Amino acid sequence: MGEDFKIVSDETVGGVRHITAIPSALVCSQQIDLDIVDGKLHDVRYIRGCHGNLQAVGRLLEGMSVEEAEGRLSGIDCKARGTSCTDQLARVLKAAGF
Repeated sequence: MGEDFKIVSDETVGGVRHITAIPSALVCSQQIDLDIVDGKLHDVRYIRGCHGNLQAVGRLLEGMSVEEAEGRLSGIDCKARGTSCTDQLARVLKAAGF
């Protein structure tokens, strides 16, 4: 599967890189927001989707290196869709140069 998501904003202000992406229509979430500081993830937030699970994902990823998060989340499949909300995050991180 190719790039089935879209990065709509990627800017760095005061050393904080903020990325907003619209994931594939195959997944339940409708937006992913995240910050990267010194190569580590902060404030990962999903709009829509399995709210409790995606809040937990955000908390578990807090302070994790972008490379580790990408490796752990890449390829996770939800309901045989070929992707998932977390796989979409991994794809966004990869496209952003990590």
